[in-house]
Amino acid sequence: MNNINILIIEDEKKISTIMKSYFEKEGYNVLQAFDGKEGLELFNNNEVDLIILDLMLPKLPGEEVIKEIRNKSDLPIIMVSAKVEEDNRVEGLRLGADDYVTKPFSPKELVERVKAVLRRIEKYNIPRADIIKTSDGRLEMDLQYNRIFKDGKEVLLTKNEFQILKTIFSSPNKIFSRDEIIALTFGYDYDAYDRAIDTHIKNIRSKIEDNPKRPAYIKTIYGMGYKSGGVDDYIKE
Repeated sequence: MNNINILIIEDEKKISTIMKSYFEKEGYNVLQAFDGKEGLELFNNNEVDLIILDLMLPKLPGEEVIKEIRNKSDLPIIMVSAKVEEDNRVEGLRLGADDYVTKPFSPKELVERVKAVLRRIEKYNIPRADIIKTSDGRLEMDLQYNRIFKDGKEVLLTKNEFQILKTIFSSPNKIFSRDEIIALTFGYDYDAYDRAIDTHIKNIRSKIEDNPKRPAYIKTIYGMGYKSGGVDDYIKE
């Protein structure tokens, strides 16, 4: 057993049972909820490592569920939905999903997507519910509540800006290409975001750097991508 706990929030019991069977064959522990409110209760009262979340749920829609979860945690979430339009997929990802799967889907493919998300977290040691501090002590990221402080004062970043900074700070001294930042931050490969990463970085620098033209915390490695500067280690709560 790999001691990974997966919470399935899906109101169609047949689909939920099939997913549960496939995940348990892979050695995962599975919790099941059949409406949005039950899903939040299980999330709040159990150790959960990854969530499979349907969008169209009774009692509380998936969009509201993910908002509630993202207020407390950055654990990986894979959305499943019969909504196949691009706008629905993009909105799901903007809300904080790590991946989006449309119904009908192959249970085997879903298992592989779960493994891929978990591999990304393990590979880059992306911390959860921890604090990252820069070695000069001036910058502090609270990953549990998605807040960042400079010199003790809160810096207001957008959700995307915070997630991008978290990705870059997740592995000190690693150079992240734009494609890696996209994959780790948004959970999917969307070419239109490529150069938009540069715009996000520019905006982040304007908020956290003393001199954005000579950045100390986000370094540009020309021809390769970006890396963190001044990140010493992760400070556990």
